Amino acid sequence: MSRNYKFRNSEGTYFVSFAVVEWIDVFSRNEYKEILLESLRYSQINKGMEIMAWCIMTNHVHLVFRSVKQIKPEQLLGDFKRFTSKKIIKAIIENPKESRKDWLLEKFHQAAESKSNVKHYQFWRHDNKPIEIWSNKVISEKIRYIHNNPVDGELVFRPEQYVYSSARDYIGEQGILENIIVVDI
Repeated sequence: MSRNYKFRNSEGTYFVSFAVVEWIDVFSRNEYKEILLESLRYSQINKGMEIMAWCIMTNHVHLVFRSVKQIKPEQLLGDFKRFTSKKIIKAIIENPKESRKDWLLEKFHQAAESKSNVKHYQFWRHDNKPIEIWSNKVISEKIRYIHNNPVDGELVFRPEQYVYSSARDYIGEQGILENIIVVDI
């Protein structure tokens, strides 16, 4: 990983993006997005993750967050990714409606075989590309980018129409993930 993409300040606010291996569209199914939401809620309540913006796309996730407890941001994100990886793989295995089950599991297994630190299935790519946000201008740019991702992906016409993001919080409505720290953009 480049020196530019490291968590250097444990008290900093970060923009991160992380994707499913091979950019596979796993989150086209809402039940898998709900696993991410459940884990984000847990991280907020129990691990001190303050979330300023978020969006779950079909194959990747964007977050603007910081750690307000003694957990380093890289550990917080690593725990989140490990937990959701295991939980989503289990959900895929147990989902009788998952028509792509064999194909998905084979792809995740192949990704794991090429890594020495993964045993059975690799769900997330290992890169996060954390960018510390150090100014109001940068946080505004990143939050607009996150909220416009579903528009750019032609999923909705306006950011606030997309349920699986914090865009609604930024127009004064309650989004589906509570306790979002809304910042002036």
